[in-house]
Amino acid sequence: MILDTLDQSARYEALSPRFAQAFAYLRGVDGTQPLGRFDIAGDDVFAIVQTYTTKPQEKALFEAHRRYIDVQFLYSGRETILWAPLATMKEETRAYDAEKEAALWKLVPDMTPLHLSAGHFCILYPEDAHAPCVEWDAPSEVFKVVVKVAVD
Repeated sequence: MILDTLDQSARYEALSPRFAQAFAYLRGVDGTQPLGRFDIAGDDVFAIVQTYTTKPQEKALFEAHRRYIDVQFLYSGRETILWAPLATMKEETRAYDAEKEAALWKLVPDMTPLHLSAGHFCILYPEDAHAPCVEWDAPSEVFKVVVKVAVD
């Protein structure tokens, strides 16, 4: 898991050419993008543009992916993303679904809150269980882009 600001994203482009494509796309986000999926490099790198209101922590579930790394970028708003190692997940609520590309678990007591505000991103690998869209002190309207980067 990596948490940083978009201003510092160039340092992570060396991790993979796909990250370079993801951050190039994110640097062009201006809050006027339509909602939905947008291909950057086909199924290897694509963006999901979304808006929502953050939810109370008690409504959150952990998720994890197998085929994709998430680069979650907040253009506006504030949210908490709860993080824990995948190995610590205890109570599965939905087994891995290849079509949804995710499995879900109930929250665990030992988790780390990541606080993101406008301009922040986090990179979440398949071994990073995460519960996004959680309130940070109060509900917030969020404009977010999640870039899905295929695992090499």
